[in-house]
Amino acid sequence: MRLRAGVAIDLGTVNTLVYVSGRGLVIEEPSAIAINRSNGQISAIGRSADALTDKEPQNIEVVHPLRDGVIADLDATVAMLQAFLRMARLRRGLRRTTAVICLPSEATWVERRSVAAAAEALKPRCSIRLVDEPVAAAAGAGFDLAAGSGAFVVDVGGGTTEVAVLAGGHVVRARSLRLGGNVMDEAIMNAVRTQLGLLLGRNAVRTLKMMLGLGDGDVTEAETVGVDIALRTPRVDHVPAKLVAAAVEPTVKAIALTVQELLADIPPNLAEEVFRGGIRLAGGGAMLPGLSARIEAVARMPVVVVDDPLRCVIRGAARILEHDDLLARATTG
Repeated sequence: MRLRAGVAIDLGTVNTLVYVSGRGLVIEEPSAIAINRSNGQISAIGRSADALTDKEPQNIEVVHPLRDGVIADLDATVAMLQAFLRMARLRRGLRRTTAVICLPSEATWVERRSVAAAAEALKPRCSIRLVDEPVAAAAGAGFDLAAGSGAFVVDVGGGTTEVAVLAGGHVVRARSLRLGGNVMDEAIMNAVRTQLGLLLGRNAVRTLKMMLGLGDGDVTEAETVGVDIALRTPRVDHVPAKLVAAAVEPTVKAIALTVQELLADIPPNLAEEVFRGGIRLAGGGAMLPGLSARIEAVARMPVVVVDDPLRCVIRGAARILEHDDLLARATTG
């Protein structure tokens, strides 16, 4: 291992995490930026910007510049990243800073160029190295990428779900589903509105999702507060677990089916290594109650939720950044 002047960035639909060599994880903020419509200036970024979402402050537009794991608004992404790097106090050096950036395995050439363009516009100037998210997730989950051993990872993020089989730092089979926690949130929001006549905010929906999950636990309902559609006033109601479970079921089913498909296509020489290593479940969605059990039932092999699943990808990206052999093997651009 050789410490380099470098930065690793997990640029996510919901959150952006930044690791700086020698200092560790320095930024963990929502991927959001608030812009003043009257003068075009940035009013807030990260957590303070995200707190304004759907609260309709006058003259303020809150932008979440990534959608489905890729850049939807290039200018906003550059401004957000630049602000995060200022917060991180990334220092200029004599040589360009190495920047490892994670992105979905099936991101198109155009999407990859958008990520590179955003990073190339940053100051200090960076030497960009793109890493597929499943590779970073495998590294963060503790797999030995240098040994060439097999690994199976499922990374459930806000905008995408990455399902992949790897051999060392190389992707063997992969599927990138443009769905994840955000799609589940929207489904729960729509179900509560339709069945209970209640409008919920994003935070309330996420709380329900993480409390009730797939409805397999002891909690059968949860209290929430929203706006009554008919009366247009705040109202307290109890949301049944079966309503939430039914709402997230299409997404969970799609993830489980994809796991099945990749297992059916696994190279025989990797089968034993993958089975004995088990499926590693990462990302914020890994904490959805009942998800690991559902995947385990479908896969008929052990499924393990990694330690600190929210930070698994950035942990792996940092490991890749700090090891020359991994950096050469894992990066795609």
